[in-house]
Amino acid sequence: MEVCCDLGVDVNGEETFVVDKKIIGLYSGKLSKLFGKSKGTARSIKVVFHDFPGGAKCFELMSKFCYNSGRIEITPSNISHLHCAAQFMEMKSSVSGTHNLFEQTEKSIEEMSYWSWSELLITLKQCQVLLPASDSCGILERCLDSLVARLALTSDVSPCPSTSSPDSSGFRISCDTKSTESLKTVFSRATWWFEDLLVLNLVLVEMLIKSLVSRKFDHHILSRFLFYYHKSRFITVSSNEKCKFVEVVINMLYILDPNCVSCKSLFEILRVSLNLKIDKSCRSKLESMIGLQLDQASLDNLLVPSPYGMNCLYDVNLVLRFLKAFLLGGSRKISPVQLSKVASLMDLYIAEVAPDPCLKPSKFLALAMAVPDFARDSYDEIYRAMDMYLECQGIESSLSQVHSGLSDEEKMKLCCALNLEKLSAETCIHLSQNKKFPSKSAGQALISQQLKLKGLLHGTNNTKSNSDLLCRAQEVGKKIEKDEAEEQVVLYAGRLDLSDDNEDLRANLQGMQWRVMELEKICRKMQVQMAKIMKSKVPSNHHTRNLPRLCS
Repeated sequence: MEVCCDLGVDVNGEETFVVDKKIIGLYSGKLSKLFGKSKGTARSIKVVFHDFPGGAKCFELMSKFCYNSGRIEITPSNISHLHCAAQFMEMKSSVSGTHNLFEQTEKSIEEMSYWSWSELLITLKQCQVLLPASDSCGILERCLDSLVARLALTSDVSPCPSTSSPDSSGFRISCDTKSTESLKTVFSRATWWFEDLLVLNLVLVEMLIKSLVSRKFDHHILSRFLFYYHKSRFITVSSNEKCKFVEVVINMLYILDPNCVSCKSLFEILRVSLNLKIDKSCRSKLESMIGLQLDQASLDNLLVPSPYGMNCLYDVNLVLRFLKAFLLGGSRKISPVQLSKVASLMDLYIAEVAPDPCLKPSKFLALAMAVPDFARDSYDEIYRAMDMYLECQGIESSLSQVHSGLSDEEKMKLCCALNLEKLSAETCIHLSQNKKFPSKSAGQALISQQLKLKGLLHGTNNTKSNSDLLCRAQEVGKKIEKDEAEEQVVLYAGRLDLSDDNEDLRANLQGMQWRVMELEKICRKMQVQMAKIMKSKVPSNHHTRNLPRLCS
């Protein structure tokens, strides 16, 4: 066949090839149709391709096939290029019949199950360079199917060392089944493929995970791979792609069983994402996954700095969202042990954030009341944190001029978070003498403690320790009676105008004095009741009515 150069082909602006249009047209249906429609008489014509898969390299391979009478060596390193070129150039038929590139590559792809592991990876690497052409022509999907089948087959075993080398000619499975195998060895057998698949880009990893999930692959192993992939590849990703990278990893983790995803590793991804503007829905998925496993978190995990522009030290809103996700629980049932762990964790967190002078009372109250009352056996830790918070709120902060002190009304709202019945005797006594708390709370603490002493006396037959504690409570009660009356009268007498012309203010003062007298009556009544208890034996089957939660 006489060879001439009468066709110029511009491939994606990379390079222009001058070829014989008869030779190329013999194997390419696309060019044959183009030449048939051309009415020009010029000896030379030029064709421009803007989206040729694989660019100049791929066109050169295809040209070699044409100039070699429809023959070329097909290998794992070039099969994806040749297959995509054959699809693009419509090389599914030829004058010579059997010598068409598409059929030859199809035949090689059908033999993919006999390829070695390394050969399969080489083809996959080429496919990801050729996206989206490799996806549209089907070779990528078939490569992934073959990969997934092998991973499913060897999920509990690892290949022999030789299968990871380019010279391997087969895919072999280790048959070591010793029952004394260490956990480390078991783990390495389940994760042998992690390092090999780091060569895959994000698109292929997403397709791989979805395919493995559809085949019921072990979710524990998949989550470990995603964390490993994230940790290994994130530092190499460009700053413009980091958001997309994190979002894909989060979305893939979200489709797995939550119980198979490491809470600690989720917090690592959270730390990375704090400085990234990831999608809002994606961030919600991450927070939801963490919230469902909040009982496995530590205090250090929760101490996340507040977002830029916020005065608070820590991101309290984030922790509240974690709590909401935990309490909602999805389809799972929260056990008492899990709830108790979260309550203890929240007690530690509240104590840590309490000294922050910029923390608003509403946020402190939300933290203290977020966990159900029945989850706590004791409210002593909440009281200590509240005591610290009131002390810090009473000091004007150099960072913020918002809180120069809380009003009694604001303090009372905070005290609503305390269940007095779940305070220890010592804490109740401390509360009754704590001037940082509103006097009403101190009085209720005393009453609650006296009723608690009642119960103690029923069960212990008036022991000396209980008597001493009762005397101490009575002394405190007398002091509160006296101080309350004196302070309220002095306070209002100093603030109110008592002139004859101000009848409304006079009525206010009288009302306050009446309430002081009522408090005195209550305290005297309680002292009489306690004295009777000390003198008489109460039946053992007697039960006192439970006091309601404060402010309820």
